[in-house]
Amino acid sequence: MLKTSQVVKTSSVQRLLNLWKLRYTLDLSSVSLENASFYNSLQQAASPEGRALTATKLKDHVLDINCQMAWLQTKTLYAYIPNILDLKEAKRITQFAFRVYRKILEIYQQQSLNPALLTVKLEANSLSMWGIPAIEELAYALEPILVVFQEQHLSSKDWRALGFMTTQLNFCNRLILKKLTIAEKVLLTPYLKFVEEQVAMPWQRVCVAAGKHDVDSPTLMLVEQIFAATTDIAQTAYERLIQFFPNYRTRRGVLTEDAIAHSCIRDLSMFQAYLCLCLLEGSIIPVEQELFPLCEMVVEGVGIQWEMTEKWCQLLADELEGRVNLTQLALLLPYTQGMLQVFLNGRSRLGFQQQAVRNAV
Repeated sequence: MLKTSQVVKTSSVQRLLNLWKLRYTLDLSSVSLENASFYNSLQQAASPEGRALTATKLKDHVLDINCQMAWLQTKTLYAYIPNILDLKEAKRITQFAFRVYRKILEIYQQQSLNPALLTVKLEANSLSMWGIPAIEELAYALEPILVVFQEQHLSSKDWRALGFMTTQLNFCNRLILKKLTIAEKVLLTPYLKFVEEQVAMPWQRVCVAAGKHDVDSPTLMLVEQIFAATTDIAQTAYERLIQFFPNYRTRRGVLTEDAIAHSCIRDLSMFQAYLCLCLLEGSIIPVEQELFPLCEMVVEGVGIQWEMTEKWCQLLADELEGRVNLTQLALLLPYTQGMLQVFLNGRSRLGFQQQAVRNAV
């Protein structure tokens, strides 16, 4: 869940803010930097005039349709919740989703790059200049709207509706990207990725919690190491999960489908964000009181067996523990093992029974 938090900049906080910003640099894996035509298109789309053109293309009618279509896809996926088919409720939540995206486009135009940067040749080591210029400004600008959007899900007739905020945003992001040119997609994707992660991942709170630690704190350095490698760790854990469950199918499809891979890697990153928060706060409470209840909401909705959730936690813990030295391991173990115990206790508390995972090999 998104919780409001005020960033007070210290050297420790700034170091994590820099890492947070790096999560939203441009992804150029699908294009060639040697393509002069693409580079020219990117320069044009990144200019104030180009960003205004992108925003105009998406505003109002297109955004409204996309948000409604995303909601229809979401409620179809979660049709096991009868109350979520209430059309008045669907319209209300959709209207707030529209406000979120309208604000993103407003900020996207305001954060137009310095014209001098547009003349810099785009290379891997310059990507940070082309991403989101001021991560904390984006977070603060979106926070009031995202909090209200979250409240619409919290006030739903079924409390489990909170579990598919990220699903609705993910569907909406995919629909929006279909309307854009390649250059526009590259530039807007960091903003869409940010809003999808911001409602689920406590990275902002992780940055705030860093203020409790000195810059040479072993705990802070461990969190920095995890933060910088979050996506790689999530990708590796996801690949291992597929090895265990190559034929596993949820309501959305099999684990190897692109959309499900995206969600898995995002959620494995979310688990790491909560573990980083626990490390910096010196408490397992964020996992107990936030992460576990959120998982409890979601797993039934998308047809995930609890045994797979436990394996998910174990694979992530193994990957994290295998990447640190012995001193760091002593700091990390109380939280990785604490997470495993929370989910084990949760299965017993909720009355889940051990059963063979269907279609697993």
